[in-house]
Formats: sequence, structure tokens, C-alpha cells
Amino acid sequence: MLSLIVPVYGNEGSLPELLAAVTRLNDSVGGDFETVFVVDASPDNCYVLLRKQLPQQRFRSQLVLLSRNFGSFAAIRMGLQFARGSRFAVMAADLQEPPELVLRMNDILQRDEADVVVGVREGRSDPLASRLMSGAFWWLYRKYVMPDVPPGGVDMFGCNRDFRDTLLTLEERHSSLIGQLFWIGYRRSVVPYTRLERQHGKSGWTFRKKWKYLMDSAFSFTDLPIKLLIRVGAAGTALVTALAVVVVVARLNGLIAVPGYAMTILTMALLGSINLFGLGIVGVYAWRTYENTKQRPNAIHRQSHVFEGAHVHAHQR
Repeated sequence: MLSLIVPVYGNEGSLPELLAAVTRLNDSVGGDFETVFVVDASPDNCYVLLRKQLPQQRFRSQLVLLSRNFGSFAAIRMGLQFARGSRFAVMAADLQEPPELVLRMNDILQRDEADVVVGVREGRSDPLASRLMSGAFWWLYRKYVMPDVPPGGVDMFGCNRDFRDTLLTLEERHSSLIGQLFWIGYRRSVVPYTRLERQHGKSGWTFRKKWKYLMDSAFSFTDLPIKLLIRVGAAGTALVTALAVVVVVARLNGLIAVPGYAMTILTMALLGSINLFGLGIVGVYAWRTYENTKQRPNAIHRQSHVFEGAHVHAHQR
């Protein structure tokens, strides 16, 4: 069975179209299908409307209401926990990603060509300001956090049960679900698509949330800030040391008339650089400790084989 996970927040206006799209997906896969709607404490009437309308639909469904607004990534993880299928797909409730992508992902998973399938955005019908902000965000993400992430980011993905089970073992707080998808590894496939224009409501993906997401990604998947501290501190220490040699030589040759001023400034700069360098070193130890507290597995086992003469036993994780 294919399980479709749909996080819902502020999507009251798009619910009729969403239910119609899910019904078409159900018919396309012959009814071997369920949808898990996870309402992330939406401030509108999404939960009430879904609770009323879902019993009347042709497809199997589950409705999960979160106790408060935890964010879309937490809602997706909750949906994956409740899902009962052997294959899984995630779709946004605003229908900006074509629902047909779910069928393409399902085909790839059914053919066992990949363990996880991600939708790669080739274009988008969003306003210019939104496109520029999104482009800058994902450029920074790819350059400093996760180079394997597609330039347009990932809004939809599908996976098999093996990948789902492994993903749910990563119980980290303030982390990035997209980063986890690529950190886990496994066989990966991509499907390109063009993002559609939003028809109802407005996006909840604000600059503040994007900034928080970038910070969560940076501090969960890279030690770049610590490396920058070390590099700036080391470069500053080397520069101040060189300048100190110049000042001493100039002082001995009578080129500096005001006594003590230059040396005071250099001493302050040297101490500041040493502080930065020291903070970087301490940060390295703190980072390593933090890495261990996350309790990520050091390696992820996907398959193993035992050969006993003419018999082969394949153990799937």
C-alpha cells in the first residue's frame, strides 16, 4: 500500500481541491492507498472540515491533530509514524507541487530503482522577490551545509519502508528533515517538476522561518561557524604578530614619536585574535560533544548476505 502524508496548516481554502486530487491519486493506484492528514494545530477550520469530510471519501485516510504548532517537518515525521503502507510519499496541502509527482515517485519505488525519491524543482511560478529569496537560501544551503541538495531545494519526497524506518531513528531537535534525507544516503532518485502558482491563502514559509531553518541546518550538519572562528583567530594572530615586528623595528629606529600607543593597540588586537582562536578550539570540543549527544548512528546498514554453500540468504534491514 502507498501511504501519502499531507501536513496541513492554514489550508482551509484549498481543502476541496486537495480532497479531489487525493481521490484521483487513489483511483490511479487502484485503491491500494491511504492518506495521512496531519493538522499542525492550524488556526483555521482545517481539522473540523477534514473530520467531517474524510468519512465520506472513497480513499482510506487517517487524521492526526498535533497538540500545538510544531512545524511542517515535525508534522511529516508524525505522519510517517502513523502511516501503514510499504511505500510513502509526502505532498504539500497547498497543491503547488503537482499531485502527479506522487505517481511518478510510486512507480520508481515499486520498481525498486531507489530507496528515496526527491522532487527537484526546475521552475516556479512564485513572485520575483520570493524566487530571489529562495535562490539565495538554497545557494547558501548547498555551499555551506549540504552540497548534494538540489539548487531549488526539496518540497516533496517518497521512500520505501526501509528508508522510512531509518529516518525515524533520527530523533533530533532543531534539525533539518531535508538534511537528514541526504545524510542518510541509500539509493536516491530525482524527478523534476515545475512548481505551480499558489491558488489559496499565503505561504507560511516566512523569512524568519527560513532563517531559523538555515541556522538549524548549519548547527546540525556543519561545523563551519567553528572553523570560521579558528581561521579568523589564526589569521588575526598572524597579522598582529607581523605588525608588532614592524612596530618594534619602527620604534627602535625612532619612526614612532608617541610612546606606548601603537604597542597598546597591537596588544589589544593580539589578545582579541587569541580569544577568537581559543573560542574556536573550545568550540571544536563542544561540537564533538554535541555530535555525540545527537546519537546518530555511525553507519547505516542496508543489506547483508550470508553464503552457505549453494544457498543464499539476503537479510534486508
